[in-house]
Amino acid sequence: MIRFITRRTLGAAVTLVIIAAVTFFLFFAVPADPARLACGKVCPPELLEQARHNLGLDQPLFAQFLAWLTGIFTGRDYEGLGRCPAPCLGFSFVNRAPVWETILDRLPLTVSLTIGAATVFFTFGVATGVVAALRQGRPLDKIASVSSLIGASVQIYFAGTLALYYLVYKNHILRQPKYVPFTEDPVGWLSGLALPWVVLAIIFTANYTRMTRSTMVEQLGEDYVRTARAKGMPGRSVVMRFALRGTMIPIVTIFGVDLGTLIGGAIITEQTFGLQGLGQLSIRAVTNSDLPMLMATVLVAAGAIVVFNIIVDVMYAVIDPRVRLS
Repeated sequence: MIRFITRRTLGAAVTLVIIAAVTFFLFFAVPADPARLACGKVCPPELLEQARHNLGLDQPLFAQFLAWLTGIFTGRDYEGLGRCPAPCLGFSFVNRAPVWETILDRLPLTVSLTIGAATVFFTFGVATGVVAALRQGRPLDKIASVSSLIGASVQIYFAGTLALYYLVYKNHILRQPKYVPFTEDPVGWLSGLALPWVVLAIIFTANYTRMTRSTMVEQLGEDYVRTARAKGMPGRSVVMRFALRGTMIPIVTIFGVDLGTLIGGAIITEQTFGLQGLGQLSIRAVTNSDLPMLMATVLVAAGAIVVFNIIVDVMYAVIDPRVRLS
């Protein structure tokens, strides 16, 4: 197991370097003037020249990338702006601050939104899919299938707007969505993000319900499941010990990808509820022509997906003993 984790970690590091290289060259080699994209919409000539100098645009492209990559681990000095400590993902010429500081300020909200929504859609999606598979062809199965189809068709901005109007503004059932750090006020953290969690989970719950149902139906027809039943094992034990374990392999795979994507920023959800997370940060980076900030959000999203893929690979052996990691 340790060798496997070490090997996957090294592979992930190489993958992240490749992603960083591709991202850097896309943002710096393709545009005619990257400094103008990094300096912001309102950029006087002197600030534009300062941005060109700090980005090292007078150097060869590979030297620019090497300086940027080295700065992630050692930090970097920006003339006229100050020191960008490690990990230095760049310096925002729009905010006049290191990019990593801004990301750390927005990351707790996005992580909270991801954890809460993931708990809801994973729990309800898997549970509903299992029940539907066990009641295959019966009314409960049909209701779950139709509900999941409707849920998968609903857009977040539509469901979020309706939920805000009826549950917050009109009937005052829930409070206005707002992020409060968990360490400061756990109850406020829960009540402030409850509505975004539910709305974000609607689409994902539908997908997990359909996937769990189809996989569970397939697993219930496997030889080892029929053998367990033939030996007199209780139905609940057959489902939990055999069928569900086999079902969870593809579910966990998609779950890891979804978690990584949400950590990168639930853009539409944050926009709908006015939450200032990484999704909103990436939108503002685009609208404000903040190239360093946009690059950093892309790398954070890519890094989250890579990390969760490693976790998923390790979880395979925990969920299904037939999987052996070496």
